[in-house]
Amino acid sequence: MNTGQNSFLKNIPLMKNYIAELIGTFALVFCGTGSIIIDQQSGGAVTHVGIAITFGLIIMSMIYSLGNISGAHLNPAVSIAFTVSGRFPIKRLPGYIISQIVGALFASLTLRFLFPANQLLGATIPAGTEMQSFILELILTFFLMLVIINVAVGSKEQGMFAGLAIGAVVGLEAMFAGPICGASMNPARSLAPAIVSGHLEHLWIYILAPVTGAVLAIPVWKYLTS
Repeated sequence: MNTGQNSFLKNIPLMKNYIAELIGTFALVFCGTGSIIIDQQSGGAVTHVGIAITFGLIIMSMIYSLGNISGAHLNPAVSIAFTVSGRFPIKRLPGYIISQIVGALFASLTLRFLFPANQLLGATIPAGTEMQSFILELILTFFLMLVIINVAVGSKEQGMFAGLAIGAVVGLEAMFAGPICGASMNPARSLAPAIVSGHLEHLWIYILAPVTGAVLAIPVWKYLTS
């Protein structure tokens, strides 16, 4: 999700890119939604703040560990937005999205095996109206992508702090918006637990809103930096 795109990706075999995205998205969904499940199973031991911090920390960790291999998108909305910006080759987009979804599904299946009695498996469910959650998810992903696109293509110093900046935004947005919309900002993160748990009723929000928000960030970024 962070450092450069076209330049270094050209020198890395496609399969390594895809495996890195699969592993990174597995880690994100396993730790992130796992923290939600364990919080429920333990009577609130993790807490909402702990869940938000978990999402931020796992994103940051995966960026620093896998960013130099695949860019650590870990999010179909981010990959699509990078493609729209012209900083990511469109021929790699299908493989990235498939890898992200497969990694997320493996994570949710693992959590189903570990916690078979849990009904939602960390699925994102609106606490209010669908439109409320749609708008929140769109805005949250817009700001997330605006941060990503800026720290991803800046100086070497920015690159060093990209994981911290992006992880902090994820944690911040999960902290305040999570109780209302789930603060997914990631179609793969929502798709996997929805499929494995069978709760598909609100899934369209968490696919359409993040992609729209991420893509809308690109023309704004281009205008501000041109």
